[in-house]
Amino acid sequence: MSKDKGFVTEITPQGEDFSKWYIDTIKKAELMDYSPVRGCIVFRPDGYAIWENIQKELDHRFKETGHRNAYFPIFIPESFFQKEKDHIEGFNPELPWVTEAAGEKLEERLAIRPTSETMFGHMYAQWINSYRDLPMLINQWANVVRWEKRTLPFLRTSEFLWQEGHTAHEDETDARKETMTMLDVYTEFCENVLAIPVIKGEKTPSERFAGAVDTFSIEAMMKDGRAVQAGTSHYLGTKFAVAFDIKYLDRDNTHQFCHTTSWGVSTRLIGALIMVHGDDRGLVLPPKVAATQVIMIPIGPPKTRDVVIGKTDELYAQLKAAGIRVRIDDRADISPGWKFNEYEMRGIPIRLELGPRDLENGQCVLVSRVSGEKKAVALDNLVAEVESLLAQIHTDMYERASKFRDENTYSVDTLDEYKAAMEEKRGFALAGWCGSDACENQVKEETGATSRNIPFEPEETKSTCLVCGDAAKHTVVFARAY
Repeated sequence: MSKDKGFVTEITPQGEDFSKWYIDTIKKAELMDYSPVRGCIVFRPDGYAIWENIQKELDHRFKETGHRNAYFPIFIPESFFQKEKDHIEGFNPELPWVTEAAGEKLEERLAIRPTSETMFGHMYAQWINSYRDLPMLINQWANVVRWEKRTLPFLRTSEFLWQEGHTAHEDETDARKETMTMLDVYTEFCENVLAIPVIKGEKTPSERFAGAVDTFSIEAMMKDGRAVQAGTSHYLGTKFAVAFDIKYLDRDNTHQFCHTTSWGVSTRLIGALIMVHGDDRGLVLPPKVAATQVIMIPIGPPKTRDVVIGKTDELYAQLKAAGIRVRIDDRADISPGWKFNEYEMRGIPIRLELGPRDLENGQCVLVSRVSGEKKAVALDNLVAEVESLLAQIHTDMYERASKFRDENTYSVDTLDEYKAAMEEKRGFALAGWCGSDACENQVKEETGATSRNIPFEPEETKSTCLVCGDAAKHTVVFARAY
């Protein structure tokens, strides 16, 4: 090890302080930094690369289901929000306003986009005339601003990046089908790309999106047992269509209001994948979104360096040609041990070690970030071995996260039982709920937990409400959340 380089500094163990572990990890892995504006962050290249890969994977899925991308202004007239009262009431506390420009006071305040239902509604009213224009399926990749009082990088920031889909349909059946299709897209993406198991379900009325008829979500469990809402899909009915006069001429030559939907995920997915998969050594990145999938580290004495580096470059070209995101760290002034620790902390899925003895044997060593297992593989079969190991790492990550969630999901029958359990356990609680806001609010007030959703496929069906004891209308997942 060189004199001016130290091994990776210890990060705070998860069991000691999970929040500090999270901040330590994302800072030391150089995913982000704090900006001079309160509640806003700078995405550093390794952090933004994760978002780019998320975006690429999702964008492909959106287009496969018939959606197209567009871009709408970040400034929204105040009058637009006044047209749908539930919408403005839901967002008003978080809205930043532009009141002056070019040294003059504006005639009408402009909100900095918190979401775009109103802007889409205004434009759809001009673009939709006939049933032949439907369905209209548009997605937007954008930034939004919600002036949060409490912030946490990636998970909750005043400005964040996201996608928001907004669609218009002839009738409720088609719109509801769209709502569920996109929830399924998010579920498949989280499980097959991010290796995050999620619970699909419907939000309770108090947790619905402002202005929605029904909101559906996918909920993920972090390693501290808290929940993250990983994605939402909303059936908006005709509320926004009536507010913005989005009408079409149907097949009987009669004007009808469109049924609309909206759906979105954001950069909070980056925070979620870190909190689901990370460990005391740092990040553990899902292979499909990792900025670097393989880090190549040539090792050995100086006299063999040129030969080893030459072969490393040759193997690098093979991996890169196969579409694998690969890097080489051939710095001579830093020890292999330091590099091993560094890239482990950064969560790179595979470490490839190549030394002079490996060359003699026509092999190299692959090391999994998840299992830590080392495997000697033949150089002439390297690409296939790397692809196989990347797939195995994804499977291992998903199974590990699923096992953790299952082990930390439990059933309760009463509020007292839930409060007692929370003193000893972390995670999700399944409980019955009668459907009243009063009972739901009491759970929140006495435990700090919120209803996450009403799962479509609960592990068990509860018969009585945990608060009042009356017959349960729903089985609900309760948890403290980010």
